[in-house]
Amino acid sequence: MVFLAGRPRDSVGHVLTSIKNKSVIVTGGTKGIGKGTAGVFAQLGARVCVLGRSEADGAATVEALRRHGSTAIFCRGDVKEQGDMDEVMATVAAEFGGVDILCANAGIFPSAKLEEMSESAWDDVFATNLKGMLFSIKAALPHLKKSAAGRIVLTSSITGPLTGYPGWSHYGATKAGMLGFMRTAAVELARFKITINAVLPGNVLTEGVSHLGQAYIQTMAAAIPLKRLGTVEEIGHAVAFLASEEAGFITGQTLVVDGGQTLPESRIV
Repeated sequence: MVFLAGRPRDSVGHVLTSIKNKSVIVTGGTKGIGKGTAGVFAQLGARVCVLGRSEADGAATVEALRRHGSTAIFCRGDVKEQGDMDEVMATVAAEFGGVDILCANAGIFPSAKLEEMSESAWDDVFATNLKGMLFSIKAALPHLKKSAAGRIVLTSSITGPLTGYPGWSHYGATKAGMLGFMRTAAVELARFKITINAVLPGNVLTEGVSHLGQAYIQTMAAAIPLKRLGTVEEIGHAVAFLASEEAGFITGQTLVVDGGQTLPESRIV
């Protein structure tokens, strides 16, 4: 018998046992990092709600999770609409008996250089990435307060908090803004025993990146010490750790998951 943090387990493979049977909502969960995160939680035995705007993508994601024996539902909603978020949280609470974990992952990243950026382009990114985060958290809070271990995990980015990239000034501003929000929220929510943390992914091999071709992927990988892009599941595992009871004494913190991309002073040959 092996012991981890006072909790017995049968083998090294059985970790994050506290995730099993937890009720999890993943916003923007039908594609990319959100989809990978939903898959990780499902593998760990959680009951997962995938939230998104596309019925087709949602149905396909949930079907794939259910094929592996997981409990999963799709809820259609737009994070920019507080009413949508209130309705989704109520639906999940009724379906799963509560809400334990919110993964505030939904985000957009259209490219626009400063000289070309319109007010509407700026507002769209802020509405989804920051206002959407706020609306989903506000809707989840009444339910998270009832949980024995309420967790919020934000999907931020290395872009904004740590690095910059041409065309993403609006995106970077929102991802840095999420962390400023998080630190104060952590203080406010601590009295309810709710933790809030953030993952900061580097370059990750999502569907959108795959469509850019192997040459582009190799160029991106060359800037990473590990010489490869991350997988959506690797981000999902980081999220799951921060959402676990094992991470119960961590709040208001960030976890960079970038293969060492932000470490070198200059490009590694």
